[in-house]
Amino acid sequence: MNIGFIGTGRIAFAVITGISKSNIIYKKIVISPRNKETSKKLKKKFSKIKIAKNNQEILNTCNWVFLSVTPTVGKKIIKDLIFKSSQIIISFISTITLDQLKKAIKVKAKIIRAIPLPPISLKKGPVPICPPNKKVKEFFDKIGSAIEIKNEKSSINFWAVSAMMAPFYELLRVMTDWLVKRGIKKNIAQKYITTLFLALSEDAVVNSKKDLKQLVNDAQTPKGLNEQSLRELTKLGFYKKLEKTLNNINKRLER
Repeated sequence: MNIGFIGTGRIAFAVITGISKSNIIYKKIVISPRNKETSKKLKKKFSKIKIAKNNQEILNTCNWVFLSVTPTVGKKIIKDLIFKSSQIIISFISTITLDQLKKAIKVKAKIIRAIPLPPISLKKGPVPICPPNKKVKEFFDKIGSAIEIKNEKSSINFWAVSAMMAPFYELLRVMTDWLVKRGIKKNIAQKYITTLFLALSEDAVVNSKKDLKQLVNDAQTPKGLNEQSLRELTKLGFYKKLEKTLNNINKRLER
């Protein structure tokens, strides 16, 4: 099969990289010409990449089509493209619903919404998909871990949580800079912080059947440093503000 990508931003780049490193069987990955720098980089890096002349060429030649553009661009271009009913269309667009996609695409193709994140380039990370689809699940299981969600309204909650990626990296940056200000070399500080949180994340995954409250409790000792940091951040309202932010993002997605 031929796989097409309309949009060549960071997520498309990550997914294409993951596919190219996987055992997924395909003939070509046909990509948009719009982001010339990214398109050329992908073509140079992987042998089965073809840069299309335009977006319609992607639809004319591909069995699976991934929509990886911003909501603004998506609303502008999708309605003018001609899709095939035999195609599987997978949208990474955060604020365009399945109903809106169906109206814009016009034909009765299989349309799936998916939420891959940059670690997909490493063949790691969860990929929520809605509605469930066996072929799409098998596809994403080869480059990550597909999570099928039956209800689109429920899937919106996963979109909201996916917005915590930048805040997570900012947390790492703040702690790294804190160490640097205290005389630690930046490369050492950054390596320590990133590997520390990688280890904590892996430990959480290994213990994912446990209630997370148990992990919180296990990480503290009476009058210890972790107990103090958790108490002070809680008192400052850090976690309540985090929850408030998630609620605000969720409201935006539900509009």
